[in-house]
Amino acid sequence: MLIQRLDTSNPRDRSKFFDFPFRLYRHSPLWVPPLVTEKRDIFGGHPFYQHSVAEFFIAESGRDVLGRLAILHNRRHNQHCRRQTAFFAFFDCIEDAHVAGELFAAGFDWARKRGLDEIIGPRGLLGSDSGGTLVDGFQHPPALNVPYNFPYYDALIQSAGFVKDRDHLSGYLPGPYELPERFYRIAEWVKQRSGFWIKSFETVAEVRRWAPKAALVHQKAFVNNHEYFPPTEEEFDLIVDSIVTVADPRLLKLVMRGDDVVGFIIAYHDVSAALRRSKGRLWPLGWAYILQERRRAERVNVNGIGILPELRGLGANALLYTELAKSVHEFGFKHIEIIQVDETNFKSRHDMEAIGVQWIKRHRNYRRQL
Repeated sequence: MLIQRLDTSNPRDRSKFFDFPFRLYRHSPLWVPPLVTEKRDIFGGHPFYQHSVAEFFIAESGRDVLGRLAILHNRRHNQHCRRQTAFFAFFDCIEDAHVAGELFAAGFDWARKRGLDEIIGPRGLLGSDSGGTLVDGFQHPPALNVPYNFPYYDALIQSAGFVKDRDHLSGYLPGPYELPERFYRIAEWVKQRSGFWIKSFETVAEVRRWAPKAALVHQKAFVNNHEYFPPTEEEFDLIVDSIVTVADPRLLKLVMRGDDVVGFIIAYHDVSAALRRSKGRLWPLGWAYILQERRRAERVNVNGIGILPELRGLGANALLYTELAKSVHEFGFKHIEIIQVDETNFKSRHDMEAIGVQWIKRHRNYRRQL
């Protein structure tokens, strides 16, 4: 077996790395392929590379790829958090602890040579990317852009010396869903007494016009999240692009107070079936599959509910949840998935459990000293 550091300027090397999970999961009915357009971005076209660097490794035996791994040196994160942290990403491997161990050993060596003293992961190139390794809930279909992996990954990562850092929980609500009546009463009271109102959208162009106003609220709402660091302007633009690629604008909401944006709801049809059908390709038919799936999707993914910290506790959360319930009824969704809530965010967990959320998946991030 050989551990190879990729030459990212070599198309053949890039294909080996990107294509490996397509082969590894070829018999999995649940795995969702990434967009093939990401193949270019993860090796250099991504705004991550404006401030940071990454190294890519594959494990090979003869002509067979056995595993892959990327190690990220995110300088922006380290400057913001005042640490010397590496992140690992894009880890996929056959069920072999030796292969995984050799991949990680190569990654650890690269990180140490850069003066980094700890490693956390799995994480994406964007701080806001859904991450972690699935450790519970393998029987459920993955939400869009949320990792799915084989159950043996947890053991492979632990065998390389990692321990648990933090878990994120994803929850389920059946639809059509009825909120308890008290939430509607609180929402109406809040609108009348505190001046909150909901900004809705009809077009992608309108979403893009409002995105800069939402950016600051997005940062403030998540500023206390574990390992948070603010995205650059280019990274936030990429976040918006990824949302509007799949989202119906009518599912995106802003909470307003007067003329100020103070909160948001990010939800979108789960079009995972379209990505499976197109094998991650948008052309020639991928776009058509996505639009078709949006018309018939029964599942909605809720990937962001946020309110400014200083306004929490004023009843604005009830307004967020009632708007979400209205969207579920309007579109006729039968399944609602709340994506990746930090296990230590007890306030959000309590609020969501109060409206009936059942936690069905657990993704784990790991940490190791170098």
